[in-house]
Amino acid sequence: MTKTLKGIAASDGIAVAPAYLLVEPDLSFSKTTVSDVESELARYKKAISVSTAEVEKIRDSAKKSLGEDEAQVFEAHLMILNDPEFTGAIENEIKEQKINSEAALDETAQKFITIFEGMTDNEYMQQRAADVRDVSKRIMAHLLGKELPNPASIDHEVIVVAHDLTPSDTAQLNKKFVKGFVTDIGGRTAHSAIMARSLELPAVVGTESITKDVQNGDTVAVDGLNGDVIVKPTDSEIEEYKQKSADFLKQKAEWEKLKNEPSVTADGKKFTIAANIGTPNDMPGVNDNGAEAVGLYRTEFLYMDSKDFPTEDEQFEAYKKVIEGMHGKQVIIRTMDIGGDKHLDYWDLPEEMNPFLGVRAIRLSLQNEDIFRTQLRALLRASSYGKLGIMFPMIGTLNELRKAKAILGEEKDKLVAKGVKIGSDLEVGMMIEVPAAAVLADQLAKEVDFFSIGTNDLIQYTMAADRGNDNVSYLYQPANPSVLRLIKHTIDAAHENGIWCGMCGEAAGDSTMFPILLSMGLDEYSMSATSILRIRSLMKKLDTNDIKELANKACYVSETAEENEKLVSDLMKKVSN
Repeated sequence: MTKTLKGIAASDGIAVAPAYLLVEPDLSFSKTTVSDVESELARYKKAISVSTAEVEKIRDSAKKSLGEDEAQVFEAHLMILNDPEFTGAIENEIKEQKINSEAALDETAQKFITIFEGMTDNEYMQQRAADVRDVSKRIMAHLLGKELPNPASIDHEVIVVAHDLTPSDTAQLNKKFVKGFVTDIGGRTAHSAIMARSLELPAVVGTESITKDVQNGDTVAVDGLNGDVIVKPTDSEIEEYKQKSADFLKQKAEWEKLKNEPSVTADGKKFTIAANIGTPNDMPGVNDNGAEAVGLYRTEFLYMDSKDFPTEDEQFEAYKKVIEGMHGKQVIIRTMDIGGDKHLDYWDLPEEMNPFLGVRAIRLSLQNEDIFRTQLRALLRASSYGKLGIMFPMIGTLNELRKAKAILGEEKDKLVAKGVKIGSDLEVGMMIEVPAAAVLADQLAKEVDFFSIGTNDLIQYTMAADRGNDNVSYLYQPANPSVLRLIKHTIDAAHENGIWCGMCGEAAGDSTMFPILLSMGLDEYSMSATSILRIRSLMKKLDTNDIKELANKACYVSETAEENEKLVSDLMKKVSN
């Protein structure tokens, strides 16, 4: 019987294929006493060794298929497998309690998982619980002589169905055969969803019941554009979805033609569509999708991917590589945004009740000037290799901005005195992501060359709703009039003071938000590289004369986010006709 499920659209695309259930093996065991402790330790260490070799293989495969960023999760798994606090605790359990490895592993893993899950004010550390589960399951399977599901062995076209997909599972998906996946749980920010977008696989997550509603071999239609999943679709529905898939692929081919085209509206007004990146390894995707700039280079990944603070020269080389790779197009590099959910193992920062409202980003930089100055010197040195913009995150007051600028000025003077060349067209800007900064945008605009609006944090701070908390996810509303008023005020303040304003949050690549932002006169739209051509195509359909009243209606007439979504939906229907 046909059944339609609604989930979260995690990765664009449409696919129809038989279901392939990733079924976990039975990893149950009995706790026993061992007489030969040394033999038991050897058995445990062999399981660790085999698991480590497997994860290394998966990591290397992930680097080739997904890139360095997405493969980092497996580095975290290897750290757990080599962490003496974790593995040593298991060994101690075997030695002291004289119990079998399975019981020692389970007891120790549960302790670590409980600790990590209890860190409710620290999303990054909470995510480590999932890593411990993934690693422990692999070790347990080897101890029990069981085989874990192996997505890499799939040799025919399928839709993978699972309760959840671990990073290990997702990294092994072969695009030749796996046409998409559906899960019971998860969200757009989960590891598996991020990897799906990198692999360009249609994905719907959070359906709640897909594993109960489908059997191996059942035909499944997945709509990663709308979040719909049809189990056992009728012949007519299959044909409809196949046509949707063909239409989407045709649309992608049309978008490809815009790769080298300028970003202009239907009435010929030009804007800039840029890319957000995390490392220099993201540059092929930036250029392949026709980005006109890098609107956000998140330098914290340089720190997070290192075992110690990256040196000035290491940072310089990374920044230079990106700047040169853009061949004269502007690169906006954000100074490190550490704190909140981003932590460094080698930086022992004090525990905070609410790290998102604590010492993070520019606050952390200003309290650790030596680290900040090192980064600024590297940026200044790299500025001579192209067009660079240095951007300060989480600015909340004029004093913070002025202090950051003063330190930058001091380091610049020192380098010039030494004869170091500095870029002549260097720009200095700041992010607008604290509501107080948005309100004071007219004053802050007099101090910088540009603004870049970070909607991810601006929305959660404005709505007082943690964007990672499912219980308040309904409050994370980009199109809420209160959020839009702050955005419009920021853009207007920038233009009134003769500077440009961009956006590097997720909203910049949102098809519903885009017409509203265009109506506001936003100058630069920075987004995931895979969204660039879609938004460029949308821009070409919009005439700024036809949407000039849209911003005011969205900000001052509409009362809810839903009204604004309908406002844009009605507009696009007219444009399509």
